[in-house]
Amino acid sequence: MKKTLIAAAVMAASGIAFAASNVTLYGVIEEGVMVQKAKDTAASVELKAGFDSGNRWGIKGVEDLGNGYSVGFILEQGFFADDGTAYNERDVEDANDKKSLAFGRESILYVNGAFGSLAFGRTGGLAFAQSQAIRTGWVFGTGYGSSAWNAIDFVAKRMNNVVSYASPAIAGFTIHAMYSNSGANELANDDKKWSKNGHYYGIGVKYQANAIKSSLIFEATQNKNSLLGAVDQKGEAGVVTTEEKIKNHSAKYGINYGLEWDLGAITPMFGYQYVWQDGGNKDHQFGLSAKAPVAGGTVKVGARYTFGKNDGAKANEEDKHNAWLIGAAYEYPLSKRTIVKSYAGYADGGKAWKDESETKYNGYQVYLGLCHSF
Repeated sequence: MKKTLIAAAVMAASGIAFAASNVTLYGVIEEGVMVQKAKDTAASVELKAGFDSGNRWGIKGVEDLGNGYSVGFILEQGFFADDGTAYNERDVEDANDKKSLAFGRESILYVNGAFGSLAFGRTGGLAFAQSQAIRTGWVFGTGYGSSAWNAIDFVAKRMNNVVSYASPAIAGFTIHAMYSNSGANELANDDKKWSKNGHYYGIGVKYQANAIKSSLIFEATQNKNSLLGAVDQKGEAGVVTTEEKIKNHSAKYGINYGLEWDLGAITPMFGYQYVWQDGGNKDHQFGLSAKAPVAGGTVKVGARYTFGKNDGAKANEEDKHNAWLIGAAYEYPLSKRTIVKSYAGYADGGKAWKDESETKYNGYQVYLGLCHSF
C-alpha cells in the first residue's frame, strides 16, 4: 500500500498522469490592519482578512474533447486567514443556518464549444462575482469594504443550482443568461417543489473589444424559501416582522450598466444600478471611478452616490434616503504574485440614512494589507 501511494505521488509529480496535466491549484491570501469608525460608535482597529480579495483556495481543470469542444470545472472554497475559519462558518447570526460547504465560493462544471459555454452548479450572479459574472464599470468591484459596488443594495450574490449560458463572441458582444431554483439567498433551501422554491433569473450582454469594456444586466429574484428567523419588537423569537417578510419574500429586480475605457495613462469608468423591491426600497446608484499606473503601482479612486425611497416605510417614518461615498486605494506589486494594498474611504448618509451606524452609510475606513496569489 505504501509503495502504491509513493508511486502515485511520483507519477503525479512527473506529469505522467494525464488528468493532472490540466489541473491547477490556485488561491489568494490577503491580510491587513483596518481602522474604522461608524457614526455614533467608537473607532476600532482590527486584523482584517480579505478586505479586497476574499481569501480562497481552489482547483480548476479543463479537458480537450476535440473538434473545438472542452469540459472543465472550478472548485473554490473561501476562508478567513485570521483564524482559519471556512466560508459560511462565520458571520452568520443563527448557528442553525451555518452550512458546511466543501466549496462555498464556487463549484461548477462547464462545457465549451461552438455553441458557447454552458455551466452548472454553484456560482455568483451575473452582476456579482465569480467566473460567470460580467458586470463592469466600478474600479473597486465587490471588494474594498464600504466601497464595494454591492455594499448597500444588490439582487443576488452566490447561489446553488445554477444553470448559466454564454454565447460565442460576435463583433465583441456576448449574451449571457442564468437561472437558479434556490433563489438569491445563500442560505436558501431548495428541497421544495418548483412553485415554492426561490428563483433567480438573469440576462445580460457584454461588449469587450480593443480598449472598451461594457455590460448591461437585468436580474430578478424571489426568495420564497429563504425566510430567516425573526424577532419582533418585544424580542420574542419566531415572530416575523413586516420588514423581514418584504426583505426575504417579495420579488426583487435590478439593472446594472457599466462602461470602462482604457486610455493608456488612465482608465475611466462609469457605473449605474437600479434595484427595486415590491413594498421595499427602490434605489438608484451612480458611480464614477478610474485607475491609473503611478510610481510602479496602481492608483484607484471612486465616488458613489445612492438615493431612493422605501415604499415599506411607516406613516411616521422618513421614506427617502441617500448616501455618498468617496474612496481611494493604492496597490504596489512586490512581485508578480504579491501586492501591498492601502485604502481610505468615507461615507455620509442623509434623510432616513443619516443616523445609520454602518460605515457604508456614515463613517470611514482605512486599510493597509498584503495580498499573495498562488
